[in-house]
Amino acid sequence: EHPTQALLDALTIRRRVGHIEGLRIAICGDIANSRVARSNIHLLGTLGAELRLVCPATLLPAAVDQMGVSVFTDLETGIKDADIVMMLRLQTERMAGTETPSQREYFNFFGLDKAKLERSAPNALIMHPGPMNRGVEIDSATADDVEKSLIRMQVEMGVAARMACLEALALGLDSTS
Repeated sequence: EHPTQALLDALTIRRRVGHIEGLRIAICGDIANSRVARSNIHLLGTLGAELRLVCPATLLPAAVDQMGVSVFTDLETGIKDADIVMMLRLQTERMAGTETPSQREYFNFFGLDKAKLERSAPNALIMHPGPMNRGVEIDSATADDVEKSLIRMQVEMGVAARMACLEALALGLDSTS
């Protein structure tokens, strides 16, 4: 898992939207190999978000039916009316022996661009934990959209969230302090 990424993602959403409960969040991409996806499923689900996983069937994790999420194998259907569209990196280094599409084919079916983003909610926001493969999971114009993209804010919140965790560990704080 990747708990500090989930913490900073939740902080980013709270700072921009004001709440997490009731949001429709689509986590899209290489779910099977993503520590970020697992941590966000736990935290964002606990905080009351409706979670959708969107990816090719070959990139679904084992026991997905026990995760309390909706599953979609079509990007446009999966992000329909989503408030947050979180893209994940294709982790090709962990895909040995699995059948996966070429990067071009992957982008055509599962990559996010402005035209596909129009299926989501009118004020939908975009997230990506990085590192980002531009032109594979997201195109540059969409990733850099100053109105919709929270990617830079995620980087900023990452510093704060991780510093807070390190300080809590260094000071020996526990959850009751």
